[in-house]
Amino acid sequence: MNYPQEHIKPYGTEGKKSEQVEQMFDNIAPAYDMLNHTLSLGIDKSWRRKAIKWLRPFQPQRVMDVATGTGDFAILAYDMLRPERLIGTDISEGMMNVGREKVKRVGLSDKITFVREDCTSLSFADNSFDAVTVAFGIRNFEDLDKGLSEMCRVLIPGGHLVILELTTPDRFPIKQLFALYSKIVIPVLGKLFSKDNNAYRYLPQTIKVFPQGEVMAKSIAQAGFSRVEFRRLTFGICTLYTATK
Repeated sequence: MNYPQEHIKPYGTEGKKSEQVEQMFDNIAPAYDMLNHTLSLGIDKSWRRKAIKWLRPFQPQRVMDVATGTGDFAILAYDMLRPERLIGTDISEGMMNVGREKVKRVGLSDKITFVREDCTSLSFADNSFDAVTVAFGIRNFEDLDKGLSEMCRVLIPGGHLVILELTTPDRFPIKQLFALYSKIVIPVLGKLFSKDNNAYRYLPQTIKVFPQGEVMAKSIAQAGFSRVEFRRLTFGICTLYTATK
């Protein structure tokens, strides 16, 4: 399927989206964590906990966190699930280097590893993981269907997928307030802290057009997953998707 966010790029129409996204995240990596928590007013931490909590009963031992960024979700997942092996993958070495430092500080370098991977063409063998997670990164995929299919491929039969993604609320007055926040506050703060004018204009644009709710659930099912469910969090600002291979 052709999704509108696949055609939105941070730095103009020339070149591949994945290359531009890599460059963008390398640029904003030093300011990313502070901005992320500031822009979400810290609520993102409770969203992450809800996502990992869903995985707990299944006790996954081999976990991959796709689009891991600076590793916040990976660290929390390790703390809450205690798997044997947790791998964070991303296309941005700049973001993962921040993550590696974090992991080192909390003494988990032997438990959590980071590997540069393109989510649309993962290097892992079929049936390699018990669980795959993606927090706030799936809307940056250059090819959503390929990314979902690849995550399905590397999961064991019966393995679980968890996706957290920012979405646009559809009810008054949150819808209108969120639109103003996305259009004005996010770009202004983003420019101020990260010095990258394009990054925080690009990110709200992708939230606006990214498939959500039933449409996203259908895409997940078409990639080979069953028991696809979704739950809107905090008035629909974020959506939690869960599925089983």
